[in-house]
Amino acid sequence: MGRKYNSYCVLLTFLLLAVPITSAAALDQAALLRQFVKSRSRVQSSDGSAETDPWADPVSSFGHLPTYCKNPKGSKEADRIKALPGQPPRVNFEQYSGYVTVNEEHGRALFYYFVESPYDAASKPLVLWLNGGPGCSSLGAGAMRELGPFRVNPDGKTLRRNRHAWNNVANVIFLESPAGVGFSYSNTSSDYDKSGDARTAVDSYNFLLHWLERFPEYKGRDFYIAGESYAGHYAPQLAAVIVAVREFTGKNPTSLKGIFVGNPFLDNYMNDKGSLEFLWNHGVMSDEMWANINEHCSFGPSDGVLCDEAKSPFDPVNFFTTAGQIDPYNIYAPICIQAPNGTTYSSGYVSTISY
Repeated sequence: MGRKYNSYCVLLTFLLLAVPITSAAALDQAALLRQFVKSRSRVQSSDGSAETDPWADPVSSFGHLPTYCKNPKGSKEADRIKALPGQPPRVNFEQYSGYVTVNEEHGRALFYYFVESPYDAASKPLVLWLNGGPGCSSLGAGAMRELGPFRVNPDGKTLRRNRHAWNNVANVIFLESPAGVGFSYSNTSSDYDKSGDARTAVDSYNFLLHWLERFPEYKGRDFYIAGESYAGHYAPQLAAVIVAVREFTGKNPTSLKGIFVGNPFLDNYMNDKGSLEFLWNHGVMSDEMWANINEHCSFGPSDGVLCDEAKSPFDPVNFFTTAGQIDPYNIYAPICIQAPNGTTYSSGYVSTISY
């Protein structure tokens, strides 16, 4: 019987088109994500009962949140960036960065980097960008490696313009969230151990209220939430909080028009099945290994140790040992290999000179 693709491959296929070359070291982030999700997927409350899901009824959980900032602090002018270190000449758009305190009691503050459009910024929508992880920096990854206005040059000291930057068509906020990611922090150390989806969404919502007081010209502007990876949780959950407040109070804290996410992490079991089936369909995994996975995995909450063992050769942390020099997120692309002297090479180049 011929192999058939199914809908589980859709999310992975998006990423295959999006990521050209991956560093082997960068795959550790994926391994950490899988470890994080696995640790949470089998946790019960202390008395063994099901824990309350705040997303089952967002209006009851979040509708009571304020619709405006009572004591705004900070100023737009204080956050203005005259120029970034190594910035190229003739930059024709405004940049800002700074902190917004989202919880006074704990001293929890989120860092943002904001770039306006060089093309009639007043007519462009506002986009909030959230990198995933959990734990990836929206400044270091999103702004400097993906959709921001600049790219870091190989010298590590200067910048060049990114002609595909999103601020060509929108005004973009890059938010480091939750506290503990990038430059965002808390003065209460225990916050780092208790971070979760609900608190992250509330903190991001509070950030928006305070930020809009600092940039009042964006009140009423068309607003979108965007992100990738674990933003498959962050983006819809923040949107759910905004909608819940609107339904509960009858007031619109923002002019939310929609969300969009690339390669979203939505469901651990669906992602697992889609990724593994993709590898099998493309000859990276043998028929025997795929059969063993299907024998021991139902791709649901009942999966146990035998399923983990069957899948473990294709966990990101073990992938290079199992499959060789192949990027699991773009199996036909070269990967970046670090030589003993510290220099890096494309695996395609290494393969060429080895013959």
